[in-house]
Amino acid sequence: MLASRLLTILMLLQTRGRMSASELAKEFEVSVRTIHRDIDQLSAAGVPVFADRGRSGGFQLMDGYRTRLTGMTQPEAEAVFLTGLPGPAAQLGLADTLAAARLKLTAALPASLQPSAERIASRFHLDPTTWFRGADPLPSLQPVARAVWSGHCVKLNYRTNKDAEPYARKLAPLGLVLKGGTWYLVAMSGKATRTYRVGLISDAVVTDEQFKRPKDFDLAAHWEQSSRAYESGLYRERADIRLSPRGFALLELLGPYVTEAAMKTAKRDNQGWTLCSVPIESHSHAVREFLRLGDDIEVVGPPALRERLIDTLRQTAKRYSR
Repeated sequence: MLASRLLTILMLLQTRGRMSASELAKEFEVSVRTIHRDIDQLSAAGVPVFADRGRSGGFQLMDGYRTRLTGMTQPEAEAVFLTGLPGPAAQLGLADTLAAARLKLTAALPASLQPSAERIASRFHLDPTTWFRGADPLPSLQPVARAVWSGHCVKLNYRTNKDAEPYARKLAPLGLVLKGGTWYLVAMSGKATRTYRVGLISDAVVTDEQFKRPKDFDLAAHWEQSSRAYESGLYRERADIRLSPRGFALLELLGPYVTEAAMKTAKRDNQGWTLCSVPIESHSHAVREFLRLGDDIEVVGPPALRERLIDTLRQTAKRYSR
């Protein structure tokens, strides 16, 4: 474990440059004191690593020093090939670049690892798009991606939905996220950080204006936090429901957030049905969603939601009885 951590510290300093003791400690989930001991061991082994004191200091390797301990193991080579997403790469305009990089990586691998890595590429395919829907038209994805990569502001028109009128914005793009086959742009608008669906962006133009990226911004952490905040903010009400055994098995149709809440509150009654409390967006949305489970669900409350569902079923039955 220690040898592995020392090697990883060495590789991090080589690829990222200067890193503070607290950053390294967070990376390995160890104490700052442990990192200082690791640095001492690297120095004792002849690795030219030195520390800069002060507020913006940290550890770094001597200029020009490069370690040759970069050989990939078989699992690492297989994992690299598994991360290739040809669809999203093509959307970003990187299909040829990705193909060339994989070819060069294959050529650089030892002969004993090449067949295994190529087997991964030929036997696993990652398709991020959900069933029964195509990808969004993305005329602005490539210029937005260039702005993200170069750190320049981008001017664009944005619609809150497909039927809304577009309005002009100037954004400081922080990153792109591919979620369920849909691209999202995380960007600063003034001092606020917001999320924009790329499929609703048009007329994107990269400007010459550069912006200062927040030093402590972590795209993955921000996305996870904002996604949970979005989900919890979207479901503002609750409903009590009963589910038959078949209905409980079909609960995933209502989405993972609802399913998780149902599992936490589930109680079986003496008829074999399950009573649980689930979050809902609104009464109208809940009626549409609950009808997906047919007669395997019963709305217990609130009374207004139950009455709305009864009225919907009554109107439906009336229409089909003609």
